[in-house]
Amino acid sequence: MSREPVYATLTALVRAITAVQGLRTTYRGTENIPREGGVVLAVNHTAYLDFMQVGLVARRGKRRVRFMMKKELEANPIVGFLMRHCKAIGVDREAGAASFAAAVESLRDGELVCVYPEATISRSFELKRFKSGAARMALEAQVPIVPVAIWGAQRVMTKDIPRAVGRHNFPIHIAVGPPIQPHGTPDELTAELRTAMETTLAAAQDGYEHPVGARWVPRRLGGTAPTLEEALKIEEAEMAARRAAREK
Repeated sequence: MSREPVYATLTALVRAITAVQGLRTTYRGTENIPREGGVVLAVNHTAYLDFMQVGLVARRGKRRVRFMMKKELEANPIVGFLMRHCKAIGVDREAGAASFAAAVESLRDGELVCVYPEATISRSFELKRFKSGAARMALEAQVPIVPVAIWGAQRVMTKDIPRAVGRHNFPIHIAVGPPIQPHGTPDELTAELRTAMETTLAAAQDGYEHPVGARWVPRRLGGTAPTLEEALKIEEAEMAARRAAREK
């Protein structure tokens, strides 16, 4: 790998934060990430900081991840600096074609590009409806998609739950599924990806202790997180509130 001092420093910082928090990470299937060539990493999204685990997964294969991040974050001096020097891909939701083209170019250059098919954090901690972006990128660049499921990160920092600061020693399970080769239509590939993600998420959840009644545990596993339907209603109310604020 070519030297990228800012990326290396950021990775060291992530490892230090993980150690201070006492996070106990278990990895399964990391050999499924190809050691070279372009790859779309399709990751479930349950927490604000689950990108840190994505970077650590790639590091095990001596690879770096190019994250797709909201373009408006570039306005922040610190985040903008990190985005530029870590080759993050800015996503403009009003003009998505440019970010899509940049992601495809990175994939053709042999990079790992992280995509969250659900687009936003899942309050239910179940898989939400998938966007087709990951499939379209894979088809355009003719690279595989690798499903990645992270479980337990929602206990640290997520929506609607108090943040767990300090040393808490939470276990984090990460499962990586077999690569899915690009084929068919975007809708067909997205459906196949979702099925693979369900299997991968089940593998990440396997053996994880889920206390009955815990807010970070999905309803079907005995927790009190919102169901997918309840979470959707919360999101729709938030969107309506944002629209109303913009119209004032």
